[in-house]
Amino acid sequence: MQMIRGYKTELDLNDAQKTLCLKHAGVARYSYNWGLRRYEEEHKAGRKAPNAISLHKELNALKQTEFPWMYEVSKCAPQEALRNLEKAFKSFFGKAKLKAQGKYRGKVGYPQYKSKKKGIGSFRLTGAIHIFDDRIQLPRIGTVRLHEQGYLPTTARALSATVSEKAGRWFVSVQVEVSIPESVEATGSAIGVDLGIKALATVSNGMTIPNPKALRSNLKKLRRACRQHSRKQKGSRNRAKAARKLARLHAHIANIRKDVLHKATSQIVMRTKSPQTRPSVIVLEDLNVSGMLKNKHLSRSIADIGFYEFRRQVEYKARQVGCMVKYVSRWEPSSKTCSSCKTVREELDLSERLFVCHACGLVIDRDVNASYNLADLA
Repeated sequence: MQMIRGYKTELDLNDAQKTLCLKHAGVARYSYNWGLRRYEEEHKAGRKAPNAISLHKELNALKQTEFPWMYEVSKCAPQEALRNLEKAFKSFFGKAKLKAQGKYRGKVGYPQYKSKKKGIGSFRLTGAIHIFDDRIQLPRIGTVRLHEQGYLPTTARALSATVSEKAGRWFVSVQVEVSIPESVEATGSAIGVDLGIKALATVSNGMTIPNPKALRSNLKKLRRACRQHSRKQKGSRNRAKAARKLARLHAHIANIRKDVLHKATSQIVMRTKSPQTRPSVIVLEDLNVSGMLKNKHLSRSIADIGFYEFRRQVEYKARQVGCMVKYVSRWEPSSKTCSSCKTVREELDLSERLFVCHACGLVIDRDVNASYNLADLA
């Protein structure tokens, strides 16, 4: 079975390659802003909105006279930036239509101009991309060393490569087409997964994944770095140095959260196990995360977990190994129901971490009890 997968890894760039990547990112940012400005001009004039192909033809005609510096980079950088702009407008109009019908409640998100003050950005390359064990060959940039060897697939066909910068480190995300065997349907027992703040996930099979609390454990350092950055004079080198330090700390927090989520979801779907022991059904709660974030006492802790990313990773990893994912209504009293006699308690405070059944006398951890009930609902 053919599947398109993405692999992201860090690059080891020399000074010349860094300069060339900065030029590519700058051209991509300028092309995106230029296309957005042209779109708004056509819209004000009452003409049909241009697409990515027409904008790219117009930009190519202006290269020799107005933008000769664009010849220093690959033609893919402005071309893919204009395609991203077209996708952004399609997403905007799609969400606006759904919101008019009352089917969408979030922000519509009109495409905004990109500023280099908010980050260097990224650019996408297509064409002749060759992957080796310890390096990758990119159009116009040439052969670049990889920080991690043996991670990218060398036999798969590369479709595109997106180079991005984050906290002073450069990364490449390669989209490849790989052949994977057909997933064998899992036949193990169903499991329930209860998400929480005290523990990231409590599984009915006895597995408990602790919450790393990536933001809370680094909050003191983050506050200090923010104060140091705000006290520096705008435009000074010290402010730029403080900004880099703050960016590295934010990236460190995000990496902790990402690492724990990937390890936790892989353990839950049991990717390394055989289909006989792998869970056939994984039951999760359909949580109202946006509503939970309105609780001023718990909003920071809830946002620090990443419930949506956890759900997304469980879905695609379970699909790859033949597991089924089911969701229980958010109104299901899984925490208030006794897993032994199924008696529902009318009141259960959030501070009560032990569930005590007044009917059968069962005393059990609150999260473990909820995971048992979710497994029974499979």
